[in-house]
Amino acid sequence: MPKASELKRGSVVALKGQPHVLEDLQIQTPSARGGASLYKLRFRNLITKQKDDRTCKGEEDFVPQDLQRREVQYSYAQGDTLIFTDLEDYSEFSLNEGDVENERPYLVEGMEGIRVLMSDGQVLTIELPDVVEFEVVACDPSIRGATAAARTKPATLGTGLVVQVPEYLESGETIKVDTRTGKFLSRS
Repeated sequence: MPKASELKRGSVVALKGQPHVLEDLQIQTPSARGGASLYKLRFRNLITKQKDDRTCKGEEDFVPQDLQRREVQYSYAQGDTLIFTDLEDYSEFSLNEGDVENERPYLVEGMEGIRVLMSDGQVLTIELPDVVEFEVVACDPSIRGATAAARTKPATLGTGLVVQVPEYLESGETIKVDTRTGKFLSRS
């Protein structure tokens, strides 16, 4: 059984008999002598999509959840249904847009590097790659003499996602975006 101190972002455990994925992890180390480190964990139920926040010590055990991870490709959208293709056996499966609403702004037709989480043959959710590349389709013109300073402007990407980018970027450039935070990382 994994302990709280062994968990990392993306770990899947069973809480109350249902699969939960670890979304966020913060470690607090008290300054007092003898104080044990506290782990603040934010889990998301893969079935109901509800958050479950817990604070525990590093020795607390968690029950591992038996899941399969398979590589898939996002094929296309058909109304409110998203169609994915399994890259091992080329079978197709679908998910409702509401089931992946947090991941939807990062999905582009033909996108690979996506993993699907399955339990007992049932698709629970998808995992995106940590970094994806997008083309900037609309943003304010760059300011003459702008540097790589901390000033930013909003930029609309090909999927409709809006991210803050440095002032020197222009429409038509390709950028890297962190899917965990939704923030600009760098030019491609």
